[in-house]
Amino acid sequence: MLDQRAFSDRDDMTGLEIELNLIDEAARPAMRNAEVLDRLGDPLFQTELGQFNIELNAPPRSIAGHGLADYENDLLESLGRAAEKTDCGLVMIGMLPTLTADHLVLENLSANERYRRLNDEMAGARGERFDLDIRGIERLRSASDSIAPEAACTSVQFHLQVPPDRFDRFWNASQAIAGVQVAIGANSPFLHGRRLWAETRIALFQQATDTRPEELKAQGVRPRVWFGERWITSVFDLFEENVRFFAPLLPFLEDEDPIEVLAAGGVPRLGELRLHNGTVYRWNRPVYDVMDGRPHLRVENRVLPSGPTVIDLLANAAFYFGLVRQLAEEERPIWSRLSFAAARENFHAGAVGGIEATVFWPGLGEVPVAELVRSVLLPKAYAGLDRYGVAPAVRDRLLAVVDERCRLGRNGASWQTEAVREGERRGLSRSEALHSMLLRYSELHRTNDPVHTWPEG
Repeated sequence: MLDQRAFSDRDDMTGLEIELNLIDEAARPAMRNAEVLDRLGDPLFQTELGQFNIELNAPPRSIAGHGLADYENDLLESLGRAAEKTDCGLVMIGMLPTLTADHLVLENLSANERYRRLNDEMAGARGERFDLDIRGIERLRSASDSIAPEAACTSVQFHLQVPPDRFDRFWNASQAIAGVQVAIGANSPFLHGRRLWAETRIALFQQATDTRPEELKAQGVRPRVWFGERWITSVFDLFEENVRFFAPLLPFLEDEDPIEVLAAGGVPRLGELRLHNGTVYRWNRPVYDVMDGRPHLRVENRVLPSGPTVIDLLANAAFYFGLVRQLAEEERPIWSRLSFAAARENFHAGAVGGIEATVFWPGLGEVPVAELVRSVLLPKAYAGLDRYGVAPAVRDRLLAVVDERCRLGRNGASWQTEAVREGERRGLSRSEALHSMLLRYSELHRTNDPVHTWPEG
């Protein structure tokens, strides 16, 4: 299909998926997603892995003109309708800080046969418990017999449709900036009462889904949550790696013979390829899809946590879409000057240190991430949004949020950390401080004021 140029070459269509947490009046996780989805009766809201999770899928659109502003309005309207129809709190946050190990058990997975089958296959492949050992400001050691801890990871995914002949450039650019994205968007500093990484979700997702027993790790078998190991020259490289490095987990077969469909002039669904691709958890994932009878390719950018607010989320989206477009089209691409190993190390540094992290950038060496964004990357994001035809007023409003966040050094993770620290200063226990912080967070995130403007404490 690549050789036959069968794919759409449209380059401005985007999509957003936002994962949400359900909480009760005491800020505890509410295991009620089936009931909530039934009440909502809205196909934009879907089930997620844990009974305390749901997902909101925004209809795809071009970001030209006022597309990003339209996203914001639609998301606020959808969340507002959802809030009116349920007595659960809906919270956009990277991980619920009030989750405990007792919540993350097999019985609290959503009632979906695919999730149970996925758990059985991953636990069977592992052959032993899934161990957690996350060393941050504090340390967390835990273990689970299931993949339920993965449900603690609530994220946002940005989808960007790209022409096949330029897919490699957009994927490489996305990998190059992943560390910067996670650093300035970090929103997951607490798990099981411990303060860990600024974006602990990264470490938890990697460890909670690692199907490799120790002997396979020692042999160099790749983990299913994977940054990758090289720059690519074609989308084919990624699907080829999927087949070479990862055994299928879900043995479901479709009736379609894709070769026959293609030979007859049709468009194959490639169901097995898509299903297998969905169980290889790349931070930037290739996506094959068919829309209106025409196949297309997308980069699914999966590095960011959910929240804190809709405007924060759209500011992160504007920064990503604009920056990756500009980097993908530069004559001397960033990946020709940045080693893949350095990009991977930046990703780790951004997840651990958040907005206070230092990363490596060609021509600058080691540089504070906030300084890199303000001096180098934001101008490129402005230029990239101009290439997409984003309305200047929309562009300026959203990128100003990123600029101020970096100027003040305040994102979701730093706000959460300071609020808990202030609660403990007032004599609250860690558990009490986390519950108090989450209730305050829940109030403030409904205002849609960006997190850098939230009052401290």
